[in-house]
Amino acid sequence: MKLTIHGVRYHVEVDGDGPALLLLHGFTGSAAVWEPFVNAWSRWFRVIRVDIIGHGRTDAPKDPSRYQMKLVAADLEALLEQLGVERAHVLGYSMGGRLALSFALMCPHRVDQLVLESSSPGLKTERERRERRERDEALANRIEREGVAAFVRFWEELPLFATQKRLPEPVRERARAIRLQQRSQGLAASLRGMGTGVQPSWWDHLHQFDRPVTLITGEEDHKYHRIAEEMTETFPRAQWVAVPAAGHTIHVEQPDLFSSIIMDVLSGSDVDPGLP
Repeated sequence: MKLTIHGVRYHVEVDGDGPALLLLHGFTGSAAVWEPFVNAWSRWFRVIRVDIIGHGRTDAPKDPSRYQMKLVAADLEALLEQLGVERAHVLGYSMGGRLALSFALMCPHRVDQLVLESSSPGLKTERERRERRERDEALANRIEREGVAAFVRFWEELPLFATQKRLPEPVRERARAIRLQQRSQGLAASLRGMGTGVQPSWWDHLHQFDRPVTLITGEEDHKYHRIAEEMTETFPRAQWVAVPAAGHTIHVEQPDLFSSIIMDVLSGSDVDPGLP
């Protein structure tokens, strides 16, 4: 379905009944990345999948200022209102996790549980943010200059995604197909408007969020492993699940295990990450 939120047409997929579960994909993704989980999760939840601004079939405004994290979080609140949802479990991956956290801190009354996969609260220092803005601006220029296909080839070779190389080719092809459906304007504006160098740093605000939080990282994603460890110590009510044999994209690399963890978390069961 299409919902117009603050002048932006959002593409939204809704499946199932029950408590609402809002899913937020990462950079170069779309609602389609969650498709493998919909059948299982929609038996218990009203699964709401959103193409984040600039991605998938949602509008991709040219102006990066429309992508500010606070504005997009406000879009999510209005989106839930249009769907008649008062509160939701919120699951976000990477960029979508940063958006999920922004939404949770801005609208805590809207969140039952927060689940962050391979994500962060942003960068702590202005120097880090400035350097990241410079890198993201260079990436945005590259996307505009070379196009999406060339950028996807570059993106897939980043060390962050090295563990995906051992996945079966059909799995890698599906992930690549979703990336290739993106638009240059949307990706470039997303980097400039809601990248980690632009968004607020939420590190000093984590202690204010008193709802349950689950952090999920892959054991081979050492950077986000360290971030999750520190976040766990800062949130009042956080648990951290480290998934074996996985890097940054746990939902792609270990989908069955990931689905099991999500169902355990949202049902209030103990999580066993050790699990073959």
